[in-house]
Amino acid sequence: MLPDLNQIIELRHQLHQHAEFSGEEKVTSDIIATFLSKYSPTQIIRELGGHGVAAIFEYASAGPIVVFRCELDALPIQEKNANLPYRSRHEGKSHKCGHDGHMAIVAGLASVISQKSYKQGKVILLFQPAEETGAGARKVMADQSWIDLAPTHIFALHNLPGFNKNRIIVREGPFNAAVISICIKLQGVVTHAAEPEKGANPALAIATILSEVDRLNIPDDSKPDFTLITPIHLTMGDKAYGTSAGYGEVHFTARCWTTEKLRTLVGIIKNNVSEICQKFNLVCAFETWEEFASTNNNGEMVALVKKAARTNGLQIDTMETPFRWGEDFGLFTQAFPGAIFGLGAGEKTPALHNEFYDFPDEIISNGISMFTTIADEILGQ
Repeated sequence: MLPDLNQIIELRHQLHQHAEFSGEEKVTSDIIATFLSKYSPTQIIRELGGHGVAAIFEYASAGPIVVFRCELDALPIQEKNANLPYRSRHEGKSHKCGHDGHMAIVAGLASVISQKSYKQGKVILLFQPAEETGAGARKVMADQSWIDLAPTHIFALHNLPGFNKNRIIVREGPFNAAVISICIKLQGVVTHAAEPEKGANPALAIATILSEVDRLNIPDDSKPDFTLITPIHLTMGDKAYGTSAGYGEVHFTARCWTTEKLRTLVGIIKNNVSEICQKFNLVCAFETWEEFASTNNNGEMVALVKKAARTNGLQIDTMETPFRWGEDFGLFTQAFPGAIFGLGAGEKTPALHNEFYDFPDEIISNGISMFTTIADEILGQ
């Protein structure tokens, strides 16, 4: 009952050409909604949490409500695949995380689900906006249309370069890290460069912050208290050599295996920064954004993923430690029983977010088969 794969691959290539940033996925959502309408879902919801789309397939009686979720947005990366016939038409925008492939899989699932005659429940195909900024899942979950759907199970996949194609990668509990971006703003007093003592220059405070934050790192992936704080950006003063700087900023990303641990870490950093600013007579402001909850895979849902892999004759890798990257699917797993799993994209495929990366079309069919088998197991064939 697999769909016409040529049609699904063509859709993937079309989506790749129309890469759009988080929160700007209007054309992408239009393409998806048009494609889904061919399979006559019970309902299509538009503008869900932004430009999100949900296709609902409802069956005879009440029962489990199973969501299969993918992402609409692309990245601010210039595509370097010069000979790619379907390369992005938008300079500086490209699908370098494989969301075009994830969408193709879930869209392809529509053609299979539309032929099913389950006796109960619903299947919801969710095309979520703004995953890359961490804002999309939160906005979807706050949308009344989503609240009214009342899901009972939720699943997602992510393609994973570095693993053999079509290998299924699973982990119970944390699958990937909780991540947050931090900006520390330091306000001092500008003065003449010949009289720095009459002002408040943030240079030594910045150096101290960098040193103190580095002490908090526990970079061993095997440790439950794994902590990684990465300096991202620094700025201080102007190129005006007669003045002593009076303003600076330090930007980090921080990640831990659990959301709770990350929140504790942010509190420690805030306290340390406050003490440092007081020591150097600076006023500090602390901002955070692009927060990703850790994905907590439910044990029963992971068992369903493993069973689906075995049914489809696919090899399974069980990860000992979570992945370090963030994924805002984590917010869904904090509210509903769910799981995300990896789908091997090839050992030699360029890494995610690499300018030469391209989603491998050869793994689409097994992504569709995995989701189909999970739906069959929950709703009954």
